[in-house]
Amino acid sequence: MMDDPALKEHFVQMIREHQGIINSLCSLYYQHKEDQHDTRQDIILQLWKSFPSFRNQAKESTWIYKVGLHTIFSKLRKEKKWPKSESLEEIKAQNLSIEAPTDDDVQQLKQLIQCLQGLDKAIIVLHLEGYQHKEIASMLELTITNVSTRMNRIKTALRAKYKRGKYELE
Repeated sequence: MMDDPALKEHFVQMIREHQGIINSLCSLYYQHKEDQHDTRQDIILQLWKSFPSFRNQAKESTWIYKVGLHTIFSKLRKEKKWPKSESLEEIKAQNLSIEAPTDDDVQQLKQLIQCLQGLDKAIIVLHLEGYQHKEIASMLELTITNVSTRMNRIKTALRAKYKRGKYELE
C-alpha cells in the first residue's frame, strides 16, 4: 500500500497526534471497552486504507473525524442487521453501570449526548469541537441547511431532557 517510509512515519505521527479524536468517537458510540477497542482498530484501518488519497485539502483532524464517523456508521448499520445476543446478567450490569447525574455540567452534557442517535450525536460533537456548519455538512455529506435544522432540534431536545433530568439512554 504505502512503501515510502516517510509516508508511513507521517501516518503513525498523525494517529499519535489525533488519537484523542478516535478514542472520543469510539467511547461516544460504544460503551464496552472491547467494542471501543475493536472500533478504534477499524477506524485506524480505514484511515490507513484511505491515507494515500488524503491530499491535505482539509485539516487532518477534519479528515479523521470524517473517516471515523463513516466507519462507525457503517459498523452500526452492520450491527443492526445482526443483533448481538446478551445474557440477562450483562443487561442488568449495563443498567446498573449508568451513573447518576452529578452537578458537574460537563458530565451532564456527556450523558445527554449519549442519549442522541447516530448523526445527531456526530453533529453536536463536531459542533462542540468548534466546527462550523459548513464543515460539518461536508464531513457528514449533508446540506448546510440540514445541519442547521438538525442542530436546532438537537439543542431543543437536549434542553428538554436537561430540564426533565432525563439522562437515560432511550
